[in-house]
Amino acid sequence: MSTANPQPLWQPDPERIAQARITEFQAWAAEHHGAPAEGGYAALHQWSVEQLDTFWKAVTDWFDVRFSTPWTRVLGDRSMPGAEWFPGATLNYAEHALRAAAARPDEPALLHVDETHEPRPVTWAELRRQVGSLAAELRDLGVRPGDRVSGYLPNIPEAVVALLATAAVGAVWTSCAPDFGARSVLDRFQQVEPVVLFTVDGYRYGGKEHDRREAVAELRRELPTLRAVVHVPLLGTEAPEGALEWSALTAADTEPVFEQVPFGHPLWVLYSSGTTGLPKAIVQSQGGILVEHLKQLGLHCDLGPGDRFFWYTSTGWMMWNFLVSGLLTGTTIVLYDGSPGYPDTGAQWRIAERTGATLYGTSAAYVMACRKAGVHPSRDFDLSRVKCVATTGSPLPPDGFRWLHDEVRDDLWIASVSGGTDVCSCFAGAVPTLPVYTGELQAPGLGTDLQSWDPSGKPLVDEVGELVVTNPMPSMPIHFWNDPDGNRYHDSYFDTYPGVWRHGDWITLTSRGSVVIHGRSDSTLNRQGVRMGSADIYEVVERLPEIKESLVIGIEQPDGGYWMPLFVHLAPDAVLDDALLTRIKQAIREQLSPRHVPDEVIAVPGIPHTLTGKRIEVPVKRLLQGTPLEKAVNPGSIDNLTLLGFYEELARKRA
Repeated sequence: MSTANPQPLWQPDPERIAQARITEFQAWAAEHHGAPAEGGYAALHQWSVEQLDTFWKAVTDWFDVRFSTPWTRVLGDRSMPGAEWFPGATLNYAEHALRAAAARPDEPALLHVDETHEPRPVTWAELRRQVGSLAAELRDLGVRPGDRVSGYLPNIPEAVVALLATAAVGAVWTSCAPDFGARSVLDRFQQVEPVVLFTVDGYRYGGKEHDRREAVAELRRELPTLRAVVHVPLLGTEAPEGALEWSALTAADTEPVFEQVPFGHPLWVLYSSGTTGLPKAIVQSQGGILVEHLKQLGLHCDLGPGDRFFWYTSTGWMMWNFLVSGLLTGTTIVLYDGSPGYPDTGAQWRIAERTGATLYGTSAAYVMACRKAGVHPSRDFDLSRVKCVATTGSPLPPDGFRWLHDEVRDDLWIASVSGGTDVCSCFAGAVPTLPVYTGELQAPGLGTDLQSWDPSGKPLVDEVGELVVTNPMPSMPIHFWNDPDGNRYHDSYFDTYPGVWRHGDWITLTSRGSVVIHGRSDSTLNRQGVRMGSADIYEVVERLPEIKESLVIGIEQPDGGYWMPLFVHLAPDAVLDDALLTRIKQAIREQLSPRHVPDEVIAVPGIPHTLTGKRIEVPVKRLLQGTPLEKAVNPGSIDNLTLLGFYEELARKRA
């Protein structure tokens, strides 16, 4: 990796640095907790990982976390897995999420937007009232701390109310988006045995209505632990027999009662994509999520009262939970329920304009789709309030950085972030006081001892290695559901480097302190001992206008050889002829290296993804190695299962 000194694409001006909340925090933490006053972010980060206990105490003090009973220590046990945070403390996540209602009752807590793109506000007072009413009804239904409450809901205000009411009771929230089929939902919900199910009758997407009543009936049949089903009539149908009406449960003017639970009490269950088996049911704690999200949203994303936070997401992705946590900082959150590109590719920019979003988050794939479609955000929309555009889901290619810089604003803070469902947060990404370099994440997060390691556990700088985290983070899972001895949890992150979290990504930590993500290490290409990230190849190939999307796989052969095919999904009217083949190989050879040039380029009917939009490299690799479809992939986790037939057939022919 080159260690040359590139010029930043963007640099915050002195005024922005002075006004950033992280700057205020550093000065305050220097005065009260011994943090370094000088040396900027790098010095603050080093202090935050070397003085982990002091740093997290400072976070709870700065954000005025309300402990109803005090803690005895910050870290009772720092071993991984099994770190114990703030033993003795009790609190409630929902209480903190609704705190702004006292000072700003009539301001919007939520802005709900559907495919008409007209924002509809829900005030802080109204949100708090509905949570109070619903929490009382849940208690009347017998829901107790630790019980699971599930939502089969789109990104609508009802989903936020249901999550917060569940947390207020001390129960455990879990959700799936209604575009998940019944089997996919059951693969998740059956593991956790919910006692209540909140569900819509259907949803609207791409200008069409999608009826989900049959799927809901199947969920009711197959979830024997349900005591109640709550009907949200999004499409206006009547409640099915025996279901309760949402409006009846949220009508009372009831002051919310917040169950004070231990810091490590479960808050919600998130699920891994489950591409190769049952999704992992990942449990995170009320206190761990509270303090991690206050740090991430309040310091790294620089959010507070007066901000509007829009992230395009569905309730089946951790980014929805992260978005809801925007409420912790007193920020107005924007809930968009609909297609990311309806009625046209520029849809998300229109929503950012109409809601006055100050931080707008989306996927790298959407940015690249806008670039390809010739969208001109700043020409067509008033984006003057947008301070930051953040991207995740996959690494944002350098062309994506340049396009945002050129087409949105040259004074735009571009935050490519990377984390995981596993911690419901970011390992690296946004820092409002640091420069942005093209193709790079700004820095590791505070309190996150992010390193790049070689196979023997030696830290690397300016070289590709495994993403590891050597200190516990408060939002790391407290456990997986139905994993009583902790083996599955241990094997997922700690089997390579004992006591150190290995995430499964290839990264480079640069000598400037920034981070480059190269793709998943479990599907990493390894030719003649040189490791290459798939993301690097996608970036080069997908610049070509004829290529809609691509997938590269490296397969170790039984004879010791290595086969590296590149699958390309062509744009309409494009043909994979000799001329295009030559251009693909030439682009890879010149912009990456001759070693990156694939052995074959194969046109495919489409690239399969997980339900949250990630390309599935490992299951396709297994199919091409001859693993039967039912063993290579969990069918309920794939967006278009029929596409896998192509790869299965190719494996048969090759065999």
